[in-house]
Amino acid sequence: MMLALTSIATADFEVVEEAHEIMLSDLQLPIEETGMIAFKECAECTYQRVDVSKGTEYRINGKAVPLKDFREAMAMVAEPDNKFVGVLRHVKRDQVTAVWVNL
Repeated sequence: MMLALTSIATADFEVVEEAHEIMLSDLQLPIEETGMIAFKECAECTYQRVDVSKGTEYRINGKAVPLKDFREAMAMVAEPDNKFVGVLRHVKRDQVTAVWVNL
């Protein structure tokens, strides 16, 4: 039993997805479902451009919404410099799989 636990503890893990916390003002949403999203992780950072697909999820307060509704809601945020947005990026596919915000 101890040997089995030791092998699990020393196993190599592979990062599949990375979560990024982005200021809304540093996020450029795609216009269409199969476009690109751009974001930067800090004020001095350069923009990263990453593909999105029809399978990319957009969530407001935990509820899935269409990209169009997400874009409209983000345009209504009064202080985008003070609102964080989560971006989940699949490392191997280099594709955003989810974008979420709590308003």
